[in-house]
Amino acid sequence: MQTQSNLNYREIKPRSNYHSSSISHLEEQNHANIILSFLNTSTVIALCVFFALLCACIIIGHLLEENRWANESITALLLGLCAGGVVLLVRKGESSHLLKFSEDLFFLYLLPPIIFNAGFQVKKKRFFKNFSTILLFGIFGTVISFCIISLGVFWIFRKIGVKSLSLKDHLAIGAIMSATDSVCTLQVLSQDETPFLYSIVFGEGVVNDATSIVLFNSVQTLDFHNIDGLTVLKLIGTFLYLLFTSTALGIAVGLLSAFIIKTLYFGRHSTDREFALMILMAYLSYLLAELLNLSGILTVFFCGIVMSHYTWHNVTESSRITTKHAFATMSFIAETFIFLYVGMDALDIDKWRESKASAGTSAAVSSTLFALVLVGRAAFVFPIANILNCVQKRESSKIHFKQQFIMWWAGLMRGAVTIALSYNQFASYMRRSPESALMITSTIIVVLFSTIVCGSVTKPLIEAVLLRHRKPMVSDFTDNVSLEDFSVLLLESADPNNSNNNQPAGRASSFRLLISHPTTTVHYFWRKFDDRFMRPMFGGRGLVPFVPSTPTGAADESSSA
Repeated sequence: MQTQSNLNYREIKPRSNYHSSSISHLEEQNHANIILSFLNTSTVIALCVFFALLCACIIIGHLLEENRWANESITALLLGLCAGGVVLLVRKGESSHLLKFSEDLFFLYLLPPIIFNAGFQVKKKRFFKNFSTILLFGIFGTVISFCIISLGVFWIFRKIGVKSLSLKDHLAIGAIMSATDSVCTLQVLSQDETPFLYSIVFGEGVVNDATSIVLFNSVQTLDFHNIDGLTVLKLIGTFLYLLFTSTALGIAVGLLSAFIIKTLYFGRHSTDREFALMILMAYLSYLLAELLNLSGILTVFFCGIVMSHYTWHNVTESSRITTKHAFATMSFIAETFIFLYVGMDALDIDKWRESKASAGTSAAVSSTLFALVLVGRAAFVFPIANILNCVQKRESSKIHFKQQFIMWWAGLMRGAVTIALSYNQFASYMRRSPESALMITSTIIVVLFSTIVCGSVTKPLIEAVLLRHRKPMVSDFTDNVSLEDFSVLLLESADPNNSNNNQPAGRASSFRLLISHPTTTVHYFWRKFDDRFMRPMFGGRGLVPFVPSTPTGAADESSSA
């Protein structure tokens, strides 16, 4: 029986090998099919096209560096439009989008590196010296623009024939159209040639984007079926809560990263670890803000400022150079990708077909939106600037009319934040209607027109109005230490009331200085507090080996926030 069993086994063994080899062959084929389905051919083609266009944008941007009519944002947008038109012709009018516009892609992957690098590279002393002005334009100005655009849309759209939008939609449009394009604005203004304007417009742009998103999210949380006198108070309360908690979260994460890197000193073993930790904690701050329904823009922006002030000085010299260029490169690629993305998505024929609007209706809606943007921005730029001029004592501190005009014009551009919020409000499957599609297409028209027209004219306009290549009209009071700065310091150090025998008089003197010179006095006391308490705990310049360059450049070497 044993022999027979072995014989039978040997007889069927070849068949078993043949059968198992067939099964393994089928499994290999199935595995190959799974890999092919995972690596979708259309996705690979789309990525190849986008990366080729990114390379083309970099090359063309380099060739047009000295051209005053063009910048990389406009180049990327036009290149995206051309590529979308080619794809539309190849597919015979079916659809032009290779990658569909995704809010997650924009808000989670593309926007964070741009905003973080803006905070990381900002000249902190200049930014915070103009901080009160930036907050006035960025917060109160955005709220004024939000109110005017919302009221205008509510009143004019009904006369045009767009009647199905709700009150929440009108308020959402006000928040959507109040968001400026800080990315394109930074490319058309020069930090070296117009430092004061750059500081104000740049700071206002970042705060404006955050304020617009906070307003948009606040509108989404309100119950418009039960509107009463407390609705406005609830809106203000929600706005202030999101504003302060988002800022506090960014500062906390930035300080935590500085404390960890200073205490553990990763550089003694690996510079890669400290660089990786900075990137991950910066991105973590943004994700935490979004997870807690806060403003990720404000969080990651202030995280970048804190990291450049403390964390950056705690890493090794090689990591400082690496982080400075790596953050700038990631921001540059994300900016270019966004404008390519917007340009190609603008020729998605499906949205235009769904709107079912005539050319006249589409032009009327788009013109109304852009006109309200013009009026809304003018309604706060000129009044706030003139109010500040009345308060300012020094002539060099005042914002003259030509500067006000440039500030108004440079803030007219709308970009990817506007489109992303528009998709969020009107592109859901629950809201498939012609008027929702009309709002998206009209938003795209406003973005294209404002970016291409306003963006291309801004540089020549600055040269014509402000005469940048001649002697400046207004001295840059943010770069030079004024006599008032010295007087405050001398008063603080030489005041006999500062003795321990008369502390109430010292406090009164400090209070008078705060009232008469608020910005300088706050900055002076902050420096004292920073040197005595913050830097010993979190690190910073002077407490670690100093390298002559900073994230803000050598020009900022003699002044830190």
